[in-house]
Amino acid sequence: MNYFNSFTASFRRPSALLPGLFLLTSLYSSAGRAELPADNIFLQVEQLAREHLAQQAASAGLLEPLFEITVVKNSRVIPPCAKPVAIEAQDSRSLQRMRFVASCPVPGGWRYEMLARAVVTAKVVVTTAPVTANTPLQAGDITLARRDVTLISDSVSSIPAVVAQSSRRSLRAGEVLREGQLASPVLVKSGSAVNIVAHREQIQVSMAGEAMDAGAAGEVIRVRNASSGTIIRARVLETGLVEPADIGGK
Repeated sequence: MNYFNSFTASFRRPSALLPGLFLLTSLYSSAGRAELPADNIFLQVEQLAREHLAQQAASAGLLEPLFEITVVKNSRVIPPCAKPVAIEAQDSRSLQRMRFVASCPVPGGWRYEMLARAVVTAKVVVTTAPVTANTPLQAGDITLARRDVTLISDSVSSIPAVVAQSSRRSLRAGEVLREGQLASPVLVKSGSAVNIVAHREQIQVSMAGEAMDAGAAGEVIRVRNASSGTIIRARVLETGLVEPADIGGK
């Protein structure tokens, strides 16, 4: 009741109330100016980090990337700045330790290092069942699913890009496929018999040969002509079939 009585009394005397309101407003404005720069800095760092992440995600070809960014705060008091605070990226290569610099661009202004941590998720290719090493992947073996790719720099976002490729190691169901562990399946084994096919205009010549190297589709290997014993460079077309590299393409 005393509070309401005091408030009523003050309300009835505007002349006494105005100085108090002016002082209160001044204190509030000063406090707001002291706190606002720090809040702005954290928001600006987060926005700049988000822009860098978007650029990196676009370069990596990530599908529908989402970013969760945390700007590390501490008890340090960041003073106000008479000009807009400048924010620049110092090192954004490590997503869990993205470093930025905030500076007050006035003579004698301050400069602080800021740290941001990011978690990136995207739709990537994952296995739907266990996959044996060196076994060509089929469309039914894989699917697109959202996964945390913060620490995976070579995830794959296209199913057609990995169909018929094989993993160098066995994979569990639900595992993210990585470009570094994928390889085109070997179609020709060293020492195996192959058919050498050469095309020139409307003429096709076929002859027997022996592969001296193993090769995947598109790779160039050494092949011995079974009739002449001549060793040529041949490009692998499919299982057991090659063409002379200097005729079929560059």
